[in-house]
Amino acid sequence: MATRGQDIVSIIKAQIKQFGAQMTVVDVGTVIGVGDGIARIHGLAAAKYNELLEFPNDVLGIALNLEEDSVAAVILGDGSGIKEGDEVRCTGRIAEVPVGESLIGRIINPLGDTIDGKSKVKYEKVRPLELVAPNVVARKSVDMPVQTGIKAIDSMIPIGRGQRELIIGDRSTGKTAIALDTIINQKDGDLICIYVAIGQKASKVAQVAANLESHGAMAHTIIIAANASESVALQYLAPYAGCAIGEEFMEQGKDALIVYDDLSKHSWAYRQLSLLLRRPPGREAYPGDIFYLHSRLLERSARMNEEHGGGSLTALPIIETQAGDVAAYIPTNVISITDGQIYVEPDLFNAGIRPAINVGLSVSRVGSAAQTKAIKKVAGKLKLEMAQYRELAAFAQFGTTELDKATRAQIDRGQRITEVLKQPQFVPMPLERQVMVLYAAINAYIDDVPVNKIADFETSFYAFMEARYPKIGRTIIKEKDISIETEKALKDAICEFKKSFLTE
Repeated sequence: MATRGQDIVSIIKAQIKQFGAQMTVVDVGTVIGVGDGIARIHGLAAAKYNELLEFPNDVLGIALNLEEDSVAAVILGDGSGIKEGDEVRCTGRIAEVPVGESLIGRIINPLGDTIDGKSKVKYEKVRPLELVAPNVVARKSVDMPVQTGIKAIDSMIPIGRGQRELIIGDRSTGKTAIALDTIINQKDGDLICIYVAIGQKASKVAQVAANLESHGAMAHTIIIAANASESVALQYLAPYAGCAIGEEFMEQGKDALIVYDDLSKHSWAYRQLSLLLRRPPGREAYPGDIFYLHSRLLERSARMNEEHGGGSLTALPIIETQAGDVAAYIPTNVISITDGQIYVEPDLFNAGIRPAINVGLSVSRVGSAAQTKAIKKVAGKLKLEMAQYRELAAFAQFGTTELDKATRAQIDRGQRITEVLKQPQFVPMPLERQVMVLYAAINAYIDDVPVNKIADFETSFYAFMEARYPKIGRTIIKEKDISIETEKALKDAICEFKKSFLTE
C-alpha cells in the first residue's frame, strides 16, 4: 500500500515539475516506400518545398514533391538503413549551406562538409540554397571588367563583373582550362572565386585543386564538389550551394566569380531525379521545368548598385555539346539565359590553335562596356581584322584564283594575329602585356616577322619591354589607357626591338 502511495507521490511530483513547460508540436510522417534514394512519406501535411526532413539515425532528406496525401523526398547521404514504417520529422529548416570567408581555400560538398582532409570549417552563418534573384531596381549596368588573362577573350569577348558568360563546346576542347586560367589570373586581386564541380571524376577535381594550389590561386578560391560517385541529389544541389556562397560575398559589397562545371551534367542529374520522383517527362525526357532549373540559378548573378552594397557575382557556366550541336535542347536554353557565349571548337583545338575559341560564333552581349580604354583602342580594329581574315581564308582555301597583293597581305596579317592570340594553359597574361603585343600586331609591326617566329618574337618582346622600358607598362596599368605620349614611346620601343630581333 505504501509503495502505491509513493508511486502516486512521484507521479504528482513529476507533473508539478512539468507544469507550465512549453509544448512543442512536431509534424511527423511515416515512410511508405523507399528506393533509388527517394522516400515516399505519408503525412507531413505542413512540410514545405525544399525543407529538410529528419529520418532515423540522423539521416536528412529534402522534400521535393508535395502531393495531396504524401510527400516525396530525396535522401541525402546513406539511406540504406531507412525502411517502410520509419518515422520522419519536419525540421522547419529550408535546405541551407554555410557561408563566409572561413570557406576560402577549402574543398567542401554541397552541404558544407569539408572533403579536403583538413580540419572542420568553423562558420557563423548559413544561407538558404535557393533565393529570389535581385530585382531590376537593385541592379547596376555591367561596366567593370573581369580580366581573364586570355588575350582572345579580354580583347574580343570581354567579360564584365556581374555578367553571365557561357563557355560551350565539345568535351576535351579546353573549356575548364579557360575557367581555371581566369581564376588563376585573379591572384593578388579583389575577386573571390568559387569553382563548382558537378558530376566530375574525383581525380579531375583533385587535379583542378592541385593546379590551383601550385599557381597560388587557392588563397582566393572555394571548391564545391559533388563528384560522379555522389548521389544525384548532391549533384543537383551543388550549383545552388555555390551560388548562395557567392551571394553572401556580393551582399557584403565584394566581387565574386563562380564557375559551374558543368551544367550539362547538372541537367542529367535533375532529369534522373525528376524521373525517380515520377514527374511527367518532356522533350528528351527532361522535366517541363528544366529551363527554370537554370534560369533561377543564373539570374542570381548580378552587379548591385551602391545603395545595395555595390557587390557583384559573375557566372561562367560551362555546357558540353555533343558533336558540336549548339542547337540542342540544353545548350539553346542556357544560351538564351546568358549574356553571351565563348564557343570552343574541336577543329581549332586539333589544329593547335589554343585556346580554341571560334571568334565568329563567340559573342559578349555586354561588349566593350566591360573593357578598359587601353584594350578598347586595340580591340576595335582586331575584331574587324579577324572577321575579314576568316572570310578571305575561307575563300582562298579553294585556290582557284590568284590572290591580289592586298588580299594576300590581309591573309598574312590574319595568320600572324592568330599566332599572337595563341596562349599556353596556366599562363594568364597581365593587361599591359596584352595591350602592347596587340598594339604591335594590329599596327602592322609584325607583318614582316615570319609566322613560325611569332612566338619567339612575343617572348623576347616582353623581356625587352620589362628590361628597357618598364615605365610604359606601369603607365598603361595606372591610366588604363594609351595616351599620345605612351603611344609614341610604345612605337619607338617596338621599332627599336624589331631592329635587334630581325638582325638576330
